[in-house]
Amino acid sequence: MKQENMTVISNKEIGHQIYEMILKGNLVSKMRESGQFLHIKVNRDDLILRRPISIASIQDDTVTILYRVVGQGTASLALMKPFDEVDVLGPLGHGFELEAIQANSEVLVVGGGIGVAPLYELGKQLALKQANITFVLGFANAHDAYYLDKFRELGSVRITTDDGSLGTQGHVGAVLDGIEPEFVYACGPLPLLRMVQTSYAECDHVYVSMEERMACGMGACHGCDTKDKNKRVCYDGPVFNAKEVTV
Repeated sequence: MKQENMTVISNKEIGHQIYEMILKGNLVSKMRESGQFLHIKVNRDDLILRRPISIASIQDDTVTILYRVVGQGTASLALMKPFDEVDVLGPLGHGFELEAIQANSEVLVVGGGIGVAPLYELGKQLALKQANITFVLGFANAHDAYYLDKFRELGSVRITTDDGSLGTQGHVGAVLDGIEPEFVYACGPLPLLRMVQTSYAECDHVYVSMEERMACGMGACHGCDTKDKNKRVCYDGPVFNAKEVTV
């Protein structure tokens, strides 16, 4: 973990209130695991706490983050322009476990909303291992969807939306029939993670990335403890084997 003032290369809206920011800096050389996150300080004196934002893609000397504008902090991030500097701490947390993946392993990747973001770097790394990947991605509506073409370059994609404006109407569980994975990876709201945890309870390789509000980002304050108080999302996670946590 290191701190650096990284340079904004681009910052643009790619979906309804969903922004893609590309940052450049030496810190990228420390980023290897999909599923880790960055702790970003907003450039406002009245907003003290950093914002945890997952890593969406790692390039040679740039990193891409995706975030949804939901409050003052992310609204301030959305105003940043190329050549602005961002105070970044990271990479933080433990990412997705990929060691057991082999060529032709059957892999299911499930995401919902802004939780889809870290699954893109995961998909890239799975593709390098020549896994057979099925992505099941859920959004509120067609306007909220993003990165679909990028995911289609990596594997097969099934889409659901709450209102039926894109793909199948309903939640992601509606399109899981016929998928028999050896490995399952998921990120999104708690109901989605609970569904994955229950649906694939017999599978030993189910990994869930949990989203929690954070303060320190390093495990000291226990502000992001899991429901059973046994794990800290920022330090022990955010990715856990589904058998180890109560979602």
